[in-house]
Amino acid sequence: MQLTLQNFSTLVESMAASVQGAASTLLDLTIGSVLRAILEANAGIALWLQWLIVQVLATTRLATSIGLDCDSFCGDFGLTRLSAVAASGKVTFSRFSPGIQSIIPLGTNVTTSDNKQTFIIIEDFNNPDYNGDLRGYVLASGIASVDALAIAALPGAAGNIQAGGISSLSSAIAGIDAVVNSAPFSGGLDAESDTAFRARFPLYLAGLSKATNAAINSTILGIQQGASCSISENISQDGAVKMGHFVITVDDGSGYPSDTFISTVQQSVEAIRPIGTNFAVQGPRVSQADISMNLTTNSVAVHGSSVAAVSEAINAYISSLPVGGALSYTKLVQLAYDSSEYITNISNLLLNGETSDLLTSPFEVVRAGVIAVS
Repeated sequence: MQLTLQNFSTLVESMAASVQGAASTLLDLTIGSVLRAILEANAGIALWLQWLIVQVLATTRLATSIGLDCDSFCGDFGLTRLSAVAASGKVTFSRFSPGIQSIIPLGTNVTTSDNKQTFIIIEDFNNPDYNGDLRGYVLASGIASVDALAIAALPGAAGNIQAGGISSLSSAIAGIDAVVNSAPFSGGLDAESDTAFRARFPLYLAGLSKATNAAINSTILGIQQGASCSISENISQDGAVKMGHFVITVDDGSGYPSDTFISTVQQSVEAIRPIGTNFAVQGPRVSQADISMNLTTNSVAVHGSSVAAVSEAINAYISSLPVGGALSYTKLVQLAYDSSEYITNISNLLLNGETSDLLTSPFEVVRAGVIAVS
């Protein structure tokens, strides 16, 4: 039942009507009269009680709860809010004169030009230049540059910077002169919002004690923000028919999920998988999206601001694509126009050198490559 709220004037009018209706003679309810003062005092108390009722409803019903009250409600069912996720990407260390071998150690800090965002170099076992014994990336003698994987020091969407945003070393590294990110950083997410938390609650309840697709999806989405998965049934990892076997292709939002994340998914699914079945968890094959376009802006626009807005919107959209999600060619046009009111035309739009959608299989995920907007 929905609570109907009343303001002070409505309460006084209702009380006056009730009192007058019960009286046999005309009552004095003019401003300043004793009876009106009593009615107004009662209306003030009624307003206070009404406010208390609203507060109780707001904290005991998930649909109207916010903040800590939302956490408390869902916590009673074993569901917790997902924490913020740090953005990640690759940076390129370079030098003017290739000389002797140099090492970029793990934990090296690089920053944006305004020193507001710091990023930390982490290990990347898929990078041939990473040396686990040396705990760093090796810039061999005679080589001018090397790529390394970095993650934002502070989790959150603020770490999703554009290409070229990183330009400074926090401390000098022997044999290294410059650092830059040639591609945007992505995957950074703020802590789960109240809206997203409330939307995930019924999915969580629906998946309890059930060995279904919904249950598997729910347990994976509850591991980390930005996670997505594709479940392929009765198939092996090489695509062959294999009855009773299912393959979970999972991504943490970066396109390159860590071994720790995949292991966590493995353990979570193992707890709810159907008896008599077996499964495999794998990271996705990354399908890179290289995008180029030319913008025409009106006379009052700062063209560079529109270019930056379009690049940011496209990168954010691609980063949000789930495993198996296709990238629509026409969606790029919509994103561009929506990101800046000053754009009057878009031309020469190419997606991987073509003018068609980028389709994927259930084992693939699309991630941004070079976004060239001019």
